Amino acid sequence: MKLVTYDRQGAQRAGALVNDDAAIVDLADAHAKTFGEDYAPFSSVQAMIEGGDAALDRAYETVKKATADAIQRAGVRLLAPVPMPIQMRDCLCFETHLKQSFAAVRQVRANATPDPQAAMREFEEKGVFAVPQTFYDQPIYYKANRFSVIGTDVDVPWPSYSKLMDFELEFGFFVRKKGVDIARDKARDYIYGYTIFNDFSARDAQTQEMGGQLGPAKGKDFDYGNAMGPCLVTADEMTDPYNLTMICRVNGEEWGRGNTSTMHWKFEDLIAHVSRSETLYPGEFFGSGTVGNGCGLEHMKFLKHGDVVELEVEGIGILRNRVLVRGQ
Repeated sequence: MKLVTYDRQGAQRAGALVNDDAAIVDLADAHAKTFGEDYAPFSSVQAMIEGGDAALDRAYETVKKATADAIQRAGVRLLAPVPMPIQMRDCLCFETHLKQSFAAVRQVRANATPDPQAAMREFEEKGVFAVPQTFYDQPIYYKANRFSVIGTDVDVPWPSYSKLMDFELEFGFFVRKKGVDIARDKARDYIYGYTIFNDFSARDAQTQEMGGQLGPAKGKDFDYGNAMGPCLVTADEMTDPYNLTMICRVNGEEWGRGNTSTMHWKFEDLIAHVSRSETLYPGEFFGSGTVGNGCGLEHMKFLKHGDVVELEVEGIGILRNRVLVRGQ
């Protein structure tokens, strides 16, 4: 099932996409009409996640009997599937992205010196801006700002302190149930479903602050910086999350593509690692990190005022956002 949160006169409503994603069944309304009673887990997508298998089974029953009452998707505004996740972690799962990004950062730093060629040689000899060994030893992640989450087709006002605007083509999952010390071979059962994630990045701020070996902070944390959507695809409908084509476009032009098969760390690895002596709860979000070729930095191309970024992940849909420079 493809779950969405949409806006209805200022209220957040939980729905399911139907008719080839062209329409939405309002789950609470449809259940009340079909079964003659309210059903608490349909009050939000977060409540559905917390409701577990019983709530999802009831959703399938409800949608079967209510397709005729669906509303057109084009007539409503979609929010992020879970507008304010209870927790967010963004991880580094793709080696190619790291290699290409560090190479680009070295070039940017070298170009700012009087002798770029000499600077590049020095960086390479000293291993400056190289993929850290830690990446190969264990999953790496940071906790993202859950208050800056937006949905598809929302404009992103760029932070005033940054000039290098970039996007990141990611996908991620929501935790299905509570657990701690989860074994890797049991971890897939803790995934509720998947969505697309655009971890917008202020590259100049990020490059500056990462020298402090803590963070990222203002390179990622700004209003409207975490875009998700357009829907949450439940795990039962995603046969193989590790064979999905991922594409990024800017103003309709393809900038890069990759595949989830290239993940160095799988979601099961993340769950097993993070849950060590730490309880995970239903509705927590984990991002995959950027797929190789999935951001402007890797191509030494950056966004400008008015650019429309489209991220597409096979089986999920397209997440679309426009970037605006403040004051223009």
